[in-house]
Amino acid sequence: MPALDHRPGTPAQALDELLAGNRRFVTGTRVHPHQDAEHRAAVALEQQPFAVVFGCSDSRLAAEIIFDRGLGDLFVVRTAGHVAGPEVTASIEYGVAVLGTPLVVVLGHDACGGIRAGRDALAGDQPDPRLAAIVDGVTPSIANAHTRGVTDQEGITRIHVERTVAAVARPGTATGDAVAAGRCAVVGMYYRLADGQVDVVGDVVGGAPVPRPRSGG
Repeated sequence: MPALDHRPGTPAQALDELLAGNRRFVTGTRVHPHQDAEHRAAVALEQQPFAVVFGCSDSRLAAEIIFDRGLGDLFVVRTAGHVAGPEVTASIEYGVAVLGTPLVVVLGHDACGGIRAGRDALAGDQPDPRLAAIVDGVTPSIANAHTRGVTDQEGITRIHVERTVAAVARPGTATGDAVAAGRCAVVGMYYRLADGQVDVVGDVVGGAPVPRPRSGG
């Protein structure tokens, strides 16, 4: 297995690299690239990540591990329930506009506590006031899912991922402009905690040459 020293420069290459890394993680053939002292020194003065990964804060969802990557490869932003407030949006746009990443990934997962808290709140349970920002961030997606007849946890999470992708790539933002120019693509992914596999959710937004990949198995 090569050391994976090249930086993917297009949305398609970045997406292929992530899915290949996840396959290595699932099958136990990880190569742990860019985790040595030499690479640590090489990226100390400058970073050039090839993807922004916006995911849930769940401790089992560490992007560098599940995609078999290392230092300087991924620009990672995380909140519970991958709720996208202004600071999150600005962080993603920094990765796209300043660091030039060709891909943004919105990463959801099964058994998400943030989604569960939102579902409980809509069912009438009084949420912990300290979780209000998370609940407020996920309930619009849950309500949207219900209008589409989707009530199961996985289906709701996938809809939340799709809606977050649309919000991240919306026109008039730095990310949206990069998508419109073909410099960047935004894609949703869904991670399964038990087997470690990711699959693509919905369509890849932007970067017209990017094909819809098969799931990571």
